[in-house]
Amino acid sequence: MLIAVLGLATLGTVALFFVAAASTHRRRSRPYVLLTVAIGLLVLRSVVGIGTVLGAVPMVVHHLTEHGFDFLIALLVLSAIYSVAPPSVPD
Repeated sequence: MLIAVLGLATLGTVALFFVAAASTHRRRSRPYVLLTVAIGLLVLRSVVGIGTVLGAVPMVVHHLTEHGFDFLIALLVLSAIYSVAPPSVPD
């Protein structure tokens, strides 16, 4: 059951990645690139999860990779937000 859920999550994330990649190709802007990379990391996160369930990825590597990806995803999303919004000037 767990492998089925991870498989479906991976397929959904891959589909989302392709939509993001197509959007990035159309817009060609930094925020789109950053968000597409973040979604790509979500795909890799799912692959690591499947690898862990199948016994190919040790649990220690799984935890280090997943938490590292979480940090990078947050950093990429915040960078995309920061690059779009100009700093506000107080009145």
